Amino acid sequence: MGQKSLIQLIIVLIIILISSAMYLNYFVKDSEDLAIKIKTLKAENIEDETSNYIENISYISKIGENKYEIIADRTKIKINEPDMMFLENVAAFITLKNSNIIKVTSDFAKYNSKNYDTIFSKNVIATYPEHKITGELLDFSFVNNIGIFSTNIVYVGSKTKMFADKVEVNLTNNDTKIFMLDQSKKVIIEEIN
Repeated sequence: MGQKSLIQLIIVLIIILISSAMYLNYFVKDSEDLAIKIKTLKAENIEDETSNYIENISYISKIGENKYEIIADRTKIKINEPDMMFLENVAAFITLKNSNIIKVTSDFAKYNSKNYDTIFSKNVIATYPEHKITGELLDFSFVNNIGIFSTNIVYVGSKTKMFADKVEVNLTNNDTKIFMLDQSKKVIIEEIN
């Protein structure tokens, strides 16, 4: 073999080696990245296969003479628990017999579509004429005819401001119990001018 042929063969081998290195470095790395992305998508789809999501939803219910409407920006419904709905950015309007409308807002809520019981959580605010209660948790039960507000409760009325651990309201007769969980502590009431 001549010297010219030997140089050409070496050049071809160098080009093949460089091409192989580029192929392995570029395409194999990309295919590994693609395999990771596919695994991630499969994991996400498995999670999505167990839940359905609905945007901008409203539920309206009548319970005897009471009306209950709950609105949310986003709702997650688990396939294995279709009666339980997990709501985000929530507003609820509760109209009780012979009463004003109570508005409740919260960051999250867990709503039972069978019995309408709702647990509002995080930044919960309940308002009705001349009254406002804020806290972190409101368990609202039509089944038990009770609303239980707990965790960092602040009540503001037209003339008073109150701090308590727990507020229980009977929905049928509006009887209200306000108390501290630790009996050595007292409910704090301040007068507003």
